[in-house]
Amino acid sequence: MKFNEVNESYTMAEAIEEAQRCLNCKVPQCRKGCPIGNEIPDWINELKKGNMGNAISIIRTKSNLPAVCGRVCAHEKQCEGSCVLGKKGQHINIGKLERFVADFDAENHLTHENITEKNRGKVAVIGSGPAGITVAGDLSRMGFAVEMFEMEHQCGGVLRYGIPEYRLPKEVVAREIRHIESMGVIIHRDTTVGVETTVDKMFEQGFDAVFIGTGTGKPKSLHIPVYQMSDEGKCMKVDTDSDMLRGVRLATHFLRRMELFNEGVISHDEVSIRPGHRVFVIGCGNTAMDAARTAIRIGAEHVEVVYHRGIENMAALKAEYDDAVKEGASFSWHSSITEIHIDDKGNIKEVVIETASPDGGEVIRRTEKADRVVMAVGATPNTRIVRTTSGLENDERKFLVTREVPYGMTTRRGVFAGGDVANRQATVVHAMQDAKRVAEGIAQYVDAVKLMKVIEVREVNSE
Repeated sequence: MKFNEVNESYTMAEAIEEAQRCLNCKVPQCRKGCPIGNEIPDWINELKKGNMGNAISIIRTKSNLPAVCGRVCAHEKQCEGSCVLGKKGQHINIGKLERFVADFDAENHLTHENITEKNRGKVAVIGSGPAGITVAGDLSRMGFAVEMFEMEHQCGGVLRYGIPEYRLPKEVVAREIRHIESMGVIIHRDTTVGVETTVDKMFEQGFDAVFIGTGTGKPKSLHIPVYQMSDEGKCMKVDTDSDMLRGVRLATHFLRRMELFNEGVISHDEVSIRPGHRVFVIGCGNTAMDAARTAIRIGAEHVEVVYHRGIENMAALKAEYDDAVKEGASFSWHSSITEIHIDDKGNIKEVVIETASPDGGEVIRRTEKADRVVMAVGATPNTRIVRTTSGLENDERKFLVTREVPYGMTTRRGVFAGGDVANRQATVVHAMQDAKRVAEGIAQYVDAVKLMKVIEVREVNSE
């Protein structure tokens, strides 16, 4: 069940025409708005002259995922939202231009990065999501031998299994992975750290540092009361956790299963949502929009997003919300699912939704037929790596504890963490921003340790 990409790319003529609108500001606000400081005016200037190789080379000095960022970054809140032409409602379409340059480069094989000699140290990267890819790419360019460990058969993490095909084609993710492999990064797929290997074993094998970028996998609990319906229509509260019901799914779990089905790894029966289902999504971030729009594409009869605050407070991009509305999703603001009704076999039959009036004075209660409830309310990390690693600690919410100097180091010397697993949850580009700082921290740490060893050897020899 493949979903075609919804946004079309520029043609060459369209891209150059759009690039020519750029004012090449002396103090570019677009660059300030980019979390990773992408040199936007510089590569746009090369694009407008038709120098595609120069353009992608400039982009790659800051970004390991240009084709991805060009598609899924929150441009309206970042670079495009900071563009001076935006005051007149005519901002440069930076994201679409970045996507064009990256796609053009990949399709025409314009550039090839020189492989840096790997003599500075050896680093293991656990997880191949945005943070892991960024750390691996940056360290490889710095001269480190990098090996990546990924539990899935396909790399990409949330890029592969959390963002639907219609927003981010999986071939785009695959080619970005191929690019970091071409830089000399070695990838071990189907390898779960904590099962096939451990962090302690990695150090025994000669790694100088380990980076953990495994994201979050355990859903936050909502504990919605569950009632069992009798044949007469009466409901009796049961001692069952709503989060354990088979009709309740974490949004990221649903999206991951959808991608596994598309890959042919699982059958359609193992995807929780079916054609004709009535689906209720709790939450209003971009993941909630992805889940709602994917459910619509599967053929759900009714998809409703339930959010406890107003539209002005939603975390989702306005463009993502607009697309969800156009595709048929409905929205209930200032609303919460307060009860789930099941039959004697544990199947969801109804949900009770309570909606507060804007002034908070009145609460309207309604009961809706339902088949599935999808939770897009955040998650916490899996603790497998912590349990199998000596000296590694997490906080009360299961996030890894890290320090500022060297940036990203955990409570275990030489082990670093970044992105969601360290409670720095945000967008793809924010994960990249954090990971770039961690990569610098790893480089500083490894260099310092090696320098100390050299000094110790010299002192011993001098004696």
